[in-house]
Amino acid sequence: MTPAITALRAARVAFELLEYCHDPAAPSFGLEAASALGLDPSLVFKTLVASLDDGRLVVALVPANRELDLKALAGVFSAKSAVMAAVAAAERATGYVAGGISPFGQRRALPVVADETLASHPRVSVSAGRRGLQVALASRDLIRVCGARLAPVAR
Repeated sequence: MTPAITALRAARVAFELLEYCHDPAAPSFGLEAASALGLDPSLVFKTLVASLDDGRLVVALVPANRELDLKALAGVFSAKSAVMAAVAAAERATGYVAGGISPFGQRRALPVVADETLASHPRVSVSAGRRGLQVALASRDLIRVCGARLAPVAR
C-alpha cells in the first residue's frame, strides 16, 4: 500500500493496479512502464516535479512519449521560468522516490498541471507511488482528485 493508493481509496475512485518488474537500468521510467505493461506510451503519464523561478515546486503530468515544455509550464503558473527540480527536493516534498512519484498522496500536495492531451483519453495510467507500480484510472478522476489544471505543457 502506498499513500497514492490510500488517497485514491479515500476519494472512492475506481482504479486498477498494474505491476511490473522495474529495471533499475531503464533510461526512462515512463517508457519502461508502457513497454512492460503493453500500454500505448501516450496513455502513460509521467509525474515530473519542476521548480519555478520563485522557488515554488509544481507537478506536471506528461505522456511518457513526450517531453515537458518548461517554458509553457512556467507560463501556466505566471512564472518567468521553470527547471526540473532537484531529485532530493522532489523526493522530500512528495515523500516518494524519483521514478515512483505519484500525483496522489504527496507529503505536501503540490499544484498539478496535466498536459491537455490527458482529457482526450478516457483512461490513463500514472505512478502508484513506487517504481514498478502504476495505477490506471479514468482521466476525469485523475483531474478531480489531484485538482489538476489542463494546459499544453508537452512537446
